[in-house]
Amino acid sequence: MDPLDRIDELISIVEQARSVPMSRNNCMVDRSEMIGALDELREGLPADLRRAAALLEERDKIMEAGKREADRIVSEGEAEHARLVSVNEITVSAEHEGARIIAEARAEAQRLREEVDDYVDTALANFEQFLTRALASIERGRDKMHALREIGTFAGDEAERPLPF
Repeated sequence: MDPLDRIDELISIVEQARSVPMSRNNCMVDRSEMIGALDELREGLPADLRRAAALLEERDKIMEAGKREADRIVSEGEAEHARLVSVNEITVSAEHEGARIIAEARAEAQRLREEVDDYVDTALANFEQFLTRALASIERGRDKMHALREIGTFAGDEAERPLPF
């Protein structure tokens, strides 16, 4: 199950939980159900973290491939430039062509770097939003759990007695 769907499910459980008598903000939820759901959510997060690491690794590979391609293009350009310069009749033309090839290679390499950076930035921004929402949801859940604990809902002897309503 998608972690965002699981978070929505947890929110729904808390929203539908019965209110604690004489309280607007506190509610009662099944502790084992909530802990189980939070454990499932925690188990789902490492996969997303691994996916983010894989994205970073993929970015590095793409950048390295782009660098190799740019180096190859620059080398070809320089070789072509050197070959054309050696011919006296077309020396001026060769210098211009070589410079053009080098400039194109550098522009292409820069364009590839920018594309990769944009792609990875977008992927990381999306993942950051997911983590922010997940952490906020977990924090709300923990706050509610702490609030319930503070009002005595989790007290040992009182938990075994029937509720007074």
